[in-house]
Amino acid sequence: MSKKKISSLEASAKKSLKSFEAKQNIVDHRVAVRNKDNRLAVIVTAAVILIASASQFLYFSFGPGVSPSACIHFTQTHFPDVDGKPNPAQIPDAAISECRDWTGKMVINNQTLKITLHGNEAPQAVGNFIKLSNTDGFYNGVPCSRLTTSGIFVLQCGDNRGDGTGDPGYRFGPIENAPEAAKGEVPTYKKGWLAMARRSGDAKSMGSQFFIVYADSKIPNDAVGGYSVFGEVTSGLSKLNSIIKAGTKKGNSDGPPKIATNIKSIKLSKKQ
Repeated sequence: MSKKKISSLEASAKKSLKSFEAKQNIVDHRVAVRNKDNRLAVIVTAAVILIASASQFLYFSFGPGVSPSACIHFTQTHFPDVDGKPNPAQIPDAAISECRDWTGKMVINNQTLKITLHGNEAPQAVGNFIKLSNTDGFYNGVPCSRLTTSGIFVLQCGDNRGDGTGDPGYRFGPIENAPEAAKGEVPTYKKGWLAMARRSGDAKSMGSQFFIVYADSKIPNDAVGGYSVFGEVTSGLSKLNSIIKAGTKKGNSDGPPKIATNIKSIKLSKKQ
């Protein structure tokens, strides 16, 4: 073979090799880009999963899905003693409140009052009230047995015996969300508030009895504090005026209402 032909073949081979290397470089670049894109996709996917997990955690920790016991900062006694004897009746779990607001209707003498309960502020009282209302139907037909018309303006309800001693078979505490006042002053309970009644000097004597504040009232603390404010009447409070204006049976400022007053029903649901 002549040198000229050999030279021509070498030139052709070099050209083919150069073309192959160029194409290979393109392929290698594409592979590198693809691998890089795959790594980026994996990183992005992992980041999305991490963000989604974090968002879910935040949602269930701080958002609408907040832990039902997040607002409870006390030790709950499930099986308390009553008058020194073991009581088998269990106090409703404070977590029933779900640390949220509840809305509903309270029907008294066929008059409907709209109410809101504040589970975040008084979880034990709200959890108790929800169970007695929704689950047990405890309040259906139970009287409002006490009306106070001087100094303190409240209608007290939830006494299933009607003589001041009624309860659901248990008593609970502690006092929650009692209003504060400056030193030397008496706390004010605002018109429309719902608060738990209790025995004087006993912070763990709440049960089913509660009072509706129908006008701003200065209610003094006793040795153990104030009274658990767990909700409010948001509309319909004026429908109690006929009961209030009629006064008590004996005409004094504190006693059973002259007009027989009974709770017909209470129904509650989670505020949306």
